Amino acid sequence: MGSSLKRAQFLIDSRMRDAVRGDPDALYDLGVCYSTGTSGVGIDLIEAHKFFNLAAVSGLDCAADARSDIAEEMTAREIATAQAAARAWLGSMQRRAA
Repeated sequence: MGSSLKRAQFLIDSRMRDAVRGDPDALYDLGVCYSTGTSGVGIDLIEAHKFFNLAAVSGLDCAADARSDIAEEMTAREIATAQAAARAWLGSMQRRAA
């Protein structure tokens, strides 16, 4: 793996660890990565919507705006899938905290 790929993977891994801890900025950053295909991840609007949704629930207004923007490019089924994924994430975090 090239050094730029290693750095990109480190960034994703780092932001994911922070997201698991509930860091709204990390959730937002992951949404940006998945919506733009940066940091070595492919564009995945469902994942992007999920992370923007989680960041918005955590209080980031810019995440709600970003979620709304990408929702315009998604089908109703894709949005429902993203919302279900966000609920599953929240459920797993609640189980982890228990």
